[in-house]
Amino acid sequence: MTPLKLIETDAGKYSLLLNAGTTEVDELIEELGHEPNGYFWEGVARLVVEHEAPDLDGRFGYDPEAGMFCAYGTDRAALAELGELLGGVATDGDRLRALVALAQATGVEFDD
Repeated sequence: MTPLKLIETDAGKYSLLLNAGTTEVDELIEELGHEPNGYFWEGVARLVVEHEAPDLDGRFGYDPEAGMFCAYGTDRAALAELGELLGGVATDGDRLRALVALAQATGVEFDD
């Protein structure tokens, strides 16, 4: 799940967090014409859920900011699974390239 963190914010409420600008793929994100901010990572998360883990759809919400990606909810297992998936993207340039290409091919625009 690195570099993401899953924390319990209140009893039974969880947040999955990524400090934007701290991943191994930040330079690549910029080379691909995007900003490595929380909004970009929300777009990546939505793509991953839609195309790779549709069973996660609707099990948490998103609340990104410029400096941070955040997904939140009461379903810890769903957030943990999303964290594993995004951790793989945040550490693998080829995986990131493939997702950005998928976004372009399917007309998805990142809100970065």
